[in-house]
Amino acid sequence: MAVRDRQDVVWHVLDAVARVILTLTFRVRWIGVRNLPRTGPAILAANHVSPLDPIIIALAPSARGRTLNFLAAAEFFDRPVIGWLLRALHQIPVRRGAADWQALEELAAVVRHGSLAGIFPEGRIGDGSALGRGQRGAARLALAAGVPVIPIAIWGTHIRWPRKGPRAMRPIRPRVTIVFGEPILGEGSPRDREAVRALTDRIMASIASNLAVAKSRDR
Repeated sequence: MAVRDRQDVVWHVLDAVARVILTLTFRVRWIGVRNLPRTGPAILAANHVSPLDPIIIALAPSARGRTLNFLAAAEFFDRPVIGWLLRALHQIPVRRGAADWQALEELAAVVRHGSLAGIFPEGRIGDGSALGRGQRGAARLALAAGVPVIPIAIWGTHIRWPRKGPRAMRPIRPRVTIVFGEPILGEGSPRDREAVRALTDRIMASIASNLAVAKSRDR
């Protein structure tokens, strides 16, 4: 994978197409975009309710001239539309249920090169009923690189495209809310289990708080 934080022609074209499709299919509200760094590395950690999440979340930093490389479940790269988009946008496939060190190393390279890396700490797409337990990869990566974590909540994408596949139902244009929380800086070594767990808990608590805000805007 080419590590970069520059938008090439493909990125610009897909960004424009994605925004048109997003406008036609959802009513989107962005909250806290100012918390995204305009320069320098950071890890974006979000809850996960739909295969659409990495593409939609990436539109916010893209509007600031930045690219975002997400870890996304490998099976979605085999799907006709979503898979093509994920590959074209240089997202990183990760095998669920396995210690995919190659994928984590690719994500670490993104951070080392001063770019934005994205990860879903839950490790899989949920059904929206509850926030899953956070895996420790995001915290380890943040502590090793000494970079902040931006906790993100996304809500509403699962109404149109849940984990089982796309569906047609009312409302025609469901509301999607994305909340970007304030940066979190961890303390300690990535080899310190207590430090890693403490940072993981802080990340998940902030995502949960942001998720409550996102859900409240859906009423």
